[in-house]
Amino acid sequence: MTKFRISSLDQVAGHRVASTYKKTILPSGLRVISEEIPHVRSVSVGVWVDVGSVHETPETNGITHFLEHMVFKATKHRSTRAIAESLEALGGYLNAFTTKESTCFYARVLDEHLPQAVDVISDLVQSPKLSPSDIEKEKGVVLEELKNVEDDPDEKIQDILEERLFPRHPLGFTVLGREETIRSFDRRALLRHLETWYRAQHTLVVAAGGVRHEELLGHVERYFALPAANGKRQPRDSGKPRVPQAGARKGGAEEIVLRRDVQQAYMVRGRVTQGARGANRHALMVLNTLFGDGMSSRLNQQIRERHGLVYAVYSFLNLMKDVGIFGVSAGTDEMNVEKVSGLLRKEFERLRTRPIPASELERTKSQIKGSTVLGLESMSARMTRLATGELYFGGYVPLESFLSKIDAVTVEDMHAAAGELLDPDGFVGVSILPLLRERST
Repeated sequence: MTKFRISSLDQVAGHRVASTYKKTILPSGLRVISEEIPHVRSVSVGVWVDVGSVHETPETNGITHFLEHMVFKATKHRSTRAIAESLEALGGYLNAFTTKESTCFYARVLDEHLPQAVDVISDLVQSPKLSPSDIEKEKGVVLEELKNVEDDPDEKIQDILEERLFPRHPLGFTVLGREETIRSFDRRALLRHLETWYRAQHTLVVAAGGVRHEELLGHVERYFALPAANGKRQPRDSGKPRVPQAGARKGGAEEIVLRRDVQQAYMVRGRVTQGARGANRHALMVLNTLFGDGMSSRLNQQIRERHGLVYAVYSFLNLMKDVGIFGVSAGTDEMNVEKVSGLLRKEFERLRTRPIPASELERTKSQIKGSTVLGLESMSARMTRLATGELYFGGYVPLESFLSKIDAVTVEDMHAAAGELLDPDGFVGVSILPLLRERST
């Protein structure tokens, strides 16, 4: 059994939060991680499994998300209703989500109810019943979820963008999967996925808030009995296929235009960039915030406030472990699509070619630091930060370390990042436009 312990005092602009980080690796390979925050009554606890849609094949696309759904239907020890009532009866909250890279089952409870939360979540991930009748019923639920995405242009346009950025690669798969794959899932396929990935070495138990590490460890040792490695080589070695490199797209910009039954035009422009472990990730974060994150950002001030062409316009930076996506999104009347596209190109060029004022850079860095600290008032955010630090970097990333690296970003760093990132020829564009209306005679 391996143990790590770090005590820290997070301090930004007078904000001080004492916390103690601890990590234990059990002999099975299961990692137990906690951050104790004194004087907090709540605990956010999550079980993270290092599997997502990136680990799937075209034939199994969506199975990770479908399994996440199925564990809530019933376990060998609890009915669907008993699962729902288990923590709600205590005032707590229980849920789960699947991403391209991981699956998380999480709960938020009072500190005194941590044992019940660990008990329930351990039951979900270790003993799902997976009855054939429940599987068939849940297919209907997930297919309705898929229809919701199809009817939501903001979500649909992102799916199309990712598919075009990562063609013939699991990063381009949707988390939900496709109708034909969802309909094909059966108990045997779900058990195979469960037995392959829901193993100790792929799993973290993470908690933040009013939690003592030794108590958490005791609950985990009592309730968890995930199998260790089965001695077989895991799919794709580490489980993740080789990812495309940032800037690897060749052949100029690509534009996809679709027409749907919508009232306005939806536009997104995106490109591949480096991931969460990239050397320039902090400069990219600052660049994204300055460019299109918030009311004071350049995009919002120019395209909404100055020209009045959009209700919402923003940039986004989605950093996964080894690759990322940078992009911009806007919604406008179809007659203004060319104007908005021209303004986006103009802002790209301005950021690429003109020096960034030092005052604007400092304001942006202050915005990131302040919003980061405010976000960590949430124990769920702290729990998620602990988990992503472990999954992406193999350990704890102190808050003060992250903030100091944001502080260290220079005007030169920003200029280099903008020059690399904002070349219009590297972007894929997707637009969803309203249906053409027949003219009345």
